[in-house]
Amino acid sequence: MKLFQAIAILAFFQGVCSIPISEVQEKASQGLRLLQLGDDLEPVWKTEEEKFDLLEQNVGFFDVTETYELEQSLGPIIKSKLVTAAAFPSPSHQSDVTPLLASLDTTQQATWLAALTAFNNRYYTQTSGADAAKFIQTTLGDFITASGRTDVSVSPFAHTWVQSSTILKFAASVDPDAPVTILGAHMDSIQGRSATARAPGADDDGTGSVNLIDVARVLIQSGFVPSTPLEFHWYAAEEVGLLGSQDIAVKYKADGVEVKGMLQCDMTGYTRPGAAEVMGLVRDFTDPAVSDFVSQLAETYSRIRTVNTTCGYACSDHGSWTRQGYPSAFNFETPFGSHNPAIHTANDTVDAPGFSWEHSVEFAKVVLGFAYELTV
Repeated sequence: MKLFQAIAILAFFQGVCSIPISEVQEKASQGLRLLQLGDDLEPVWKTEEEKFDLLEQNVGFFDVTETYELEQSLGPIIKSKLVTAAAFPSPSHQSDVTPLLASLDTTQQATWLAALTAFNNRYYTQTSGADAAKFIQTTLGDFITASGRTDVSVSPFAHTWVQSSTILKFAASVDPDAPVTILGAHMDSIQGRSATARAPGADDDGTGSVNLIDVARVLIQSGFVPSTPLEFHWYAAEEVGLLGSQDIAVKYKADGVEVKGMLQCDMTGYTRPGAAEVMGLVRDFTDPAVSDFVSQLAETYSRIRTVNTTCGYACSDHGSWTRQGYPSAFNFETPFGSHNPAIHTANDTVDAPGFSWEHSVEFAKVVLGFAYELTV
């Protein structure tokens, strides 16, 4: 019986993963894109225009064109075998974390966001998008240089397009081989189908990007040294199918990197005028234990609380980690569907109705708590 089951399972995965690598290379060279529309569906070929049709229809997908070959070499992902985070202890370092929260600086965050939104756009194929990534890398590098620290490093993660992702690493003082804790945001922006249209992307995802920059600054300047590895990621090309985070997540899986937990920080600056402030805690395609821990962090370190929400398949970069079997979570500015209506337009600025630094900084507090509590 077990032999027949094994044959059936093998046949199933051979059917699902039946696209020859030669076909992927040939069709990609013709400008076609290979899109994954569901974990149980075979990926499909789409033109760039068809891909943008899906984006405009709010259909979530992974563009797996760049990662398909390496991902297939790693074998199928069986949902029952996904790594699941163990239940985390309740937050217990309030006496250490609370003073650090006071160092978060929305004036500084506003300055960095002004620099990011000054680029015409941060689209992944444009020089402006590449320069925006370099701005983040330079800003972080300046923190490290000023601190004199040698245990913190920042480097670009190169892709096949011009915009790099950015990875900041804190070396572990006790167990460098322990699973890594990851905080993520995406730094690209988009308006419609145009690579050149004005796309300031203040909320999407300038807010998450500067939240992470500020938390990194506070930890660097405070002298915080984690016991286990800690990383901050700023992803390229999220808006077009999670390209940057997929590149990194697949590479980590191929390299055998273990992840303790990943938290995505995407859109943190908006509350619908007149509505009560909450954090949307995404409960689909995320890890329950990590998500529960994020909710506890909000109760401990933030003045606002979480409400459960869903955002669908491949809705942000946490999905790239979930897809590779890593435990991830995602908290969001509002319940999904009540979020900022100005995103993906030229009006996604800090002047848009509902934009609030007082709201956004609460997410930075959760990020700081996540980083500290999981790595101290």
